[in-house]
Amino acid sequence: MSMENRIALDVDEGVAHVRLIRSDKMNALDSQMFDAFEAIGKQLQGDTSVRAVVLSAEGKAFCAGLDTSNFMAMTQGDSGGVSHEPLENRTHGLANRPQHAAWVWRELSVPVIAAVHGVAFGGGLQVALGADIRYAAPGTRFSVMEIKWGLVPDMSGMPLLRELVRGDQLRELVYTGRIFEAEEAQALGLVTRVGDDPLALAMATAREIAGRNPDAIRADKRLLNSLYDSDAAELLLAESREQDRVIGKPNQIEAVMSEMEKRPAKYA
Repeated sequence: MSMENRIALDVDEGVAHVRLIRSDKMNALDSQMFDAFEAIGKQLQGDTSVRAVVLSAEGKAFCAGLDTSNFMAMTQGDSGGVSHEPLENRTHGLANRPQHAAWVWRELSVPVIAAVHGVAFGGGLQVALGADIRYAAPGTRFSVMEIKWGLVPDMSGMPLLRELVRGDQLRELVYTGRIFEAEEAQALGLVTRVGDDPLALAMATAREIAGRNPDAIRADKRLLNSLYDSDAAELLLAESREQDRVIGKPNQIEAVMSEMEKRPAKYA
């Protein structure tokens, strides 16, 4: 299925492949793209058959950031169609509408793997940062580009970047908006792995995850999402609670039996 010619979705054997398909505009973010992110997030969250998500893009770029036509509207006192109300208003749980385009991937109960190529600038980078794992093609260009337009990163960039990049390095990227390539992005912590075919890497990882105990994978994501907002005592207790939910249950027993019998697991 496709949504407003912005995002397409295919699901196969527990792996959902989400593709940005506004390739004629380098998958730039506009109001319809934000609507499509919201619709895709709701659909995936409600589909219990999905065990992993791959996020990729068609065309020359992953996402070039906010559609430049929006910036011209801003010079005339308009928000550029991105929002019709103050951005401080929480319209999507913890987030506002633009923030939700990146934060939605963290809110999904299953892992998300982004395959990035071409460019990931500004909001496009923040969308990729919402994924649990990021694979990038060699030479892919990145930028925390908002300062170029006199803005701040405001699509969930701050909570997503703080867990990845050392403070002084992050300040340099934010203050300058400089462009850097995949190899440096990996060294900084923004990219998990650089490979010639990031989509193939992402699909392989997603299929591996989809073959694991889905109860444990979801528990893992809940724990990992709480790493930077919990102290040691809270995390220790959370570990124990999640293990109590999983251990001895049918899917955990199936994980053990399939390993012992050297066969593919059949999870509920």
